[in-house]
Amino acid sequence: MMTIGVPREIKTDEYRVGLLPVGAELLTRAGHRVLVEHQAGVASGFGDEDYRRAGATLVEPAGAIWAEADMIIKVKEPQENEFALLRRGQVIFTYFHFAADLGLTQACLDRKIVAVAYETIHDSAGRLPLLTPMSEIAGKMSVQEGAKYLERPMSGRGILLGGVPGVAPAHVLVLGGGIVGTHAARVAAGLGASVVIMDINLDRLRYLSDVMPANVQTVYSDPHSVREYLRHADLVVGAVLIPGARAPRLVTRKDLVDMKNGSVIVDVAIDQGGCTETSRPTTHRDPTYIEEGVVHYCVANIPGAVSRTSSLALCNATLPYALRLANMGYRAAADADAGIAAGINMIEGKLTNKAVAQATGIKA
Repeated sequence: MMTIGVPREIKTDEYRVGLLPVGAELLTRAGHRVLVEHQAGVASGFGDEDYRRAGATLVEPAGAIWAEADMIIKVKEPQENEFALLRRGQVIFTYFHFAADLGLTQACLDRKIVAVAYETIHDSAGRLPLLTPMSEIAGKMSVQEGAKYLERPMSGRGILLGGVPGVAPAHVLVLGGGIVGTHAARVAAGLGASVVIMDINLDRLRYLSDVMPANVQTVYSDPHSVREYLRHADLVVGAVLIPGARAPRLVTRKDLVDMKNGSVIVDVAIDQGGCTETSRPTTHRDPTYIEEGVVHYCVANIPGAVSRTSSLALCNATLPYALRLANMGYRAAADADAGIAAGINMIEGKLTNKAVAQATGIKA
């Protein structure tokens, strides 16, 4: 039997929950003990009584959960005031994005936890099943938020994304043709914008060219073409991803000088360090800032704003893995599934992910 803890998320403006009541029911039915912090699911629409009926034990304060749980299931990485609660050998199952945060990486190594990162688990086809649902939501929301910040009261250019008859639509540039970029391009195209999606994978561009509507153009990404299309863009969505690694910097401060005043950059890659030189993490409470006349939206947990949708989508994907980790233990689960093994970023003080090691300079 394993004791599994679900603390309430304390990251600024984070409203998701790491485990649904149905997850608590299935885990307890399998013989495990589930501890859920008081009101952990309220912001996602799941009350304490929902968890109690599912067989979970409600606990307050959070410290009691961290002290007792063999495995912690979260949404976001441990925050600074949670570092002291981490215990040697404790399995933490959550998004970490270590490559963008050396302090977090070192703290988790110092506390000698077992870090199982949602973002680096892969399936048999090499896809990232626990990153995909949040990437889908972030991609869609990137255009929703970008459209809002193009409005003049938000310091944008005062442009309606889809235009109207007789007035041209906005130009949207999507950097990256993966899950985030695909969903961003579809939403922008659906609103009537003129969309360019860029990637370095020609096969992916051929696929996107086949499936996207007529107002989406695919362009191979190189420094010259990026600079050219940045000059015309009203909205730029940064959607590049190298699994586990720091996002490549595709847009420099110098590039911003050539962009239109009041244009908007939504850097979805900010949780991996951002793909724009001038990007820095922001919150839903204070989401934007302006550099070189360009509005930057760099919220590091975009899907947290739609917490019920996001919690449902995330937990649908994570629950089968949580059950395997609980039923088998992380070592046996990793031995049985190379995709789970790829999710283990560190084990009791040793870094095990090469991309994170390269990004942080810490020896794996």
